[in-house]
Amino acid sequence: MSDSSLSNAVKNHGVSRRDFLKFCSLMAGTLALNASFGPKIAKALELPKRTPLVWLEFQDCAGNTEALLRASRPTVSELILDILSVDYHETIMAAAGAQAEKSQKDAIAAGGYILVVEGSIPTAENGIYCTIGGRTAMEILKEASANAIAVVAIGSCAAFGGLPKANPNPTGAVSVLDLVKDKPVLNLPGCPCNPVNLTATVVHFLTFGTLPEMDSQHRPLFAYGARIHDNCPRRGHFDHGEFVAKWGDEGHRKGWCLYKMGCKGPVTFHNCPAVGYNDNTSWPIKAGHGCIGCSEAGFWDLGLYNRANLNEFAPAVAYAPVQQPTQSLSPTTTAIVGAAAGLAIGAAGAAAYTQLSNPDKADQPESAQVEKK
Repeated sequence: MSDSSLSNAVKNHGVSRRDFLKFCSLMAGTLALNASFGPKIAKALELPKRTPLVWLEFQDCAGNTEALLRASRPTVSELILDILSVDYHETIMAAAGAQAEKSQKDAIAAGGYILVVEGSIPTAENGIYCTIGGRTAMEILKEASANAIAVVAIGSCAAFGGLPKANPNPTGAVSVLDLVKDKPVLNLPGCPCNPVNLTATVVHFLTFGTLPEMDSQHRPLFAYGARIHDNCPRRGHFDHGEFVAKWGDEGHRKGWCLYKMGCKGPVTFHNCPAVGYNDNTSWPIKAGHGCIGCSEAGFWDLGLYNRANLNEFAPAVAYAPVQQPTQSLSPTTTAIVGAAAGLAIGAAGAAAYTQLSNPDKADQPESAQVEKK
């Protein structure tokens, strides 16, 4: 474990003190904390002793590892991982074979680490569908979680079983939470998980000594506390009943709502609109493809292009319209307007439901407009 101070590490990585403080402020914002927490985060990260991290991979495509390795915004994220002391990660570590296995055993024996698990765990036929070094994923997870101070299931496969668990699930794949019952487990679903959310989770743990507040599915609220639909840049088109009916049609070219093309944004909780992927370059809806709901349990079985039944997940009132103010509003007025929008459907929201519930207009020409009242 590194005992060097953060100031020396910052200097060695070519990161200025100013950039580091910007990173701390960014993490405070990502975690939905007041700006005053920026200095507190910086102080916590400046402690010379770092919490070790053990990263295991099971039934997965290594997509979460790949996403993490390609993250460069902020560049100081690499610094944080260095200071964390990644004691074991079979994909990126230099050791292999018996040496790698020894590194794993030594890290687990020392204890006191954050355990990150990528991939689902097969349980059929005693777990033989995933073995590493002659041991099953079930055995390795049980041993590694015993000495961990917290467990993070990264990616949808680890969090919910993901693609391996999809029907008919021949390997008996399960999630980390299905097997680990005696440790705090936090899920960071996504296919892959956005590395910004992992970094923010780790920063929260180092700052406060606990995992972030979670929802009923053990997902951190700062990243999964709001529907994609509520912050979608195409939301206005949904409210006005303007939908893409065919790839490449007029509505698609104009950036209309992708719900009819199978977009799961209205039933998916994730902060994709805010953080994006590839250094916030883009994300599926921005790129012209509907959300596939990869941060939700069982997303693969929903069907990539099947329309989600909105009322099955939430009443119509949950999809109230977002309207731009015609004049400047005070914070108090904004809060009142926001509360009112959550209680009733406006004319624009009604337009969307009128169109979606009318079978005669379900596949109207892309240039058709919903009559405004």
